[in-house]
Parts: sequence; C-alpha cells; structure tokens
Amino acid sequence: MTSAAEPAAPYAGVPRQPDHGPDQDVPRAITAPATPGDRVFRGVLRLAGFSVFAIMGLIAFFLILRGTDALRTVGWSFLTEERWQTAAHNFGIAAVLPDGLLIAVIALVIAVPVAIGTAVFISEYAPVRLRAALVSLIDLMAAIPSIVYGLWGLFFLQPRIIGFVRWMANHLGDVIPFLKVRIGDIGTSYTSSTFIAGVVVSLMIIPIITSLSREVFSQAPQGEREGAYALGSTRWGMVRAVVLPFGKGGVIGAVMLGFGRAMGETIAVALIISPNFEAITHILENGANSISALIALRFGESDSLSLSALMAAGLVLFALTLLVNVLAGIVINRSRSGAATAD
Repeated sequence: MTSAAEPAAPYAGVPRQPDHGPDQDVPRAITAPATPGDRVFRGVLRLAGFSVFAIMGLIAFFLILRGTDALRTVGWSFLTEERWQTAAHNFGIAAVLPDGLLIAVIALVIAVPVAIGTAVFISEYAPVRLRAALVSLIDLMAAIPSIVYGLWGLFFLQPRIIGFVRWMANHLGDVIPFLKVRIGDIGTSYTSSTFIAGVVVSLMIIPIITSLSREVFSQAPQGEREGAYALGSTRWGMVRAVVLPFGKGGVIGAVMLGFGRAMGETIAVALIISPNFEAITHILENGANSISALIALRFGESDSLSLSALMAAGLVLFALTLLVNVLAGIVINRSRSGAATAD
C-alpha cells in the first residue's frame, strides 16, 4: 500500500518495458505495409531508372554495330589519321577531335565567369521582382533552338566581332602564339574560326551553368549566412565564405555538364565554321571543325563506308561525353555541396 507521503507511480497500470541498460538498447523496427499503389509506383520508378541504362546501352550498341566496318578497315589509325579520304581508306578524327575540344574550352572560358556571376547576382543580390524576371530570361535562353544561335552568330555576331579578333591578332599574336593569324590581314582571314564558334557555343551553355549554379547557391544554409553577418561580414564576404564553398560541388557539376553540351553542339558550329582537316593551332584563323559538325556536314553525301566512319566518329564522341559525365560525378561526390562549410 502506497503511503500518503509517497507519490503514486506515473503511468500506473502501463506495463514496464524491460530495462536493457544504455549499452543494450535495441532499436525498434518500424515497418509500413506496402499498398498496391506503392508497389505500382515503386515499379514505375525502377522501370524509369533502368530505362536510362537500357537506352544508353542501345545507343552504344548501335554505334558499335554501324561503325565496325570503318574501324576494321583502318584500325587504331582512326584516332591518329588527320585526313578524311574514305575512298582511299585514309580517314580518321585526329584533326577534328582536338578542334572540337578547343571550341568547348573557349566556350567554357567565356561562359563560366559570366554564368557564376549571374547566378550569384540572382540568388544573393537581385530584388525579388528582378530575380523572377532574370530566372525566366535564363530559362528562355536555354529553350532557344541551336539553329537560331547559329544563324545569329553567322549573320549578326561574325561581321561585328571581326574588329575585335583583328585587334587581338595584331596586338597579342606576337606574345601569345596561338592568337597569331598567319594567312594575311584581310577580312576573311578572321571569319569562321574556332574562336567565333566558341563564342557562339558559350552563349548556349551559359543558361545551363547559370540555372544549376543558382539552384545550388540558393540552398546555402541560412544559419551560416546569419552567422557570417553576426561576425561582421559584408554581403560579399558572406558569399565568399559561405555560399561559394557550399556550392562548389554543384558548380563543378554544372561546368562539366556545360562542357559536354559544348562538345556535342552540331548545328550552330556547322553554320559558323569553314570545315578543314588540319590540326588547329591558331584559334583566330579561318577554318575549324568538330566531330559533330563533321557528321552533320558529311552525312548526306556518304557511301556505306563513309557512313560507317561517321558512326565510328559518333562512337568516339559518345564515349568522350560519357567519360566527362563520369568524371563530373566523381568530382561532385568528392567535393559535395556544403562540405567546405560543414564542421
């Protein structure tokens, strides 16, 4: 019998759980029965996920199957040959692959600072109404077809950028060898170049990098932002100490995706360049090429062996783009967003 001085035991009538002690705690398993709707939804998601692998595998299988004849004909010299003479069995991508890489690198050099600066402005500095307008404008730029960019670059940009290209060649060519133009100081010497193609492609990848970077920057922890302000930081100091380190992984991923997009651009590059099959060492000179432009320009006039050679070139581009995306995933996993600001 409980005395009046002693309080009654709480939760009287409730059976006590066995005391296992702090080192003997056993977590309780919580299971939720799956309904038929859950099973259907889970199956649809699995099917969608595996379909990506299936589609990629089918694309690779198709390119391998159709490019086998060309690869069997020339062997590994397909990667080292600079000529494209399929009738004489002398063809390869050694001349066009480096130029495609150069176009993509030029596009990144121009696009990355602009895109990251725009993303920081939209997420941290722009007023609410202006921010919504800029986001809509960036999304609209991403939706513009590539042929529109190509026509704009061919008829509007190229005539107006020749003066700037000539200035760079005349004033910087002696200091930076790859900016020198060796074919004479006339207007056509500076048109249809690797540099102009890179400028046009940069406008096409700016929306991709900007959108992804902006999304990452906007997710920076509010507590760390306020902590930086509490320590006397300016807005730029907060961005430099919190937002940029937090979004490093996402920015790297966005840049790599933009690089893959630039490597695969076809129509805009094909409209701008003057195709040749020489290794490009001077980016301001007339003449350029890329694998995607080669496929687009040669497809309609090719015989069976030439088509097989174009498919083999597409296989190399496919493998290179896949490799870039895999490396981007590895870099993102090693430098995930927020890792630099987490304690």
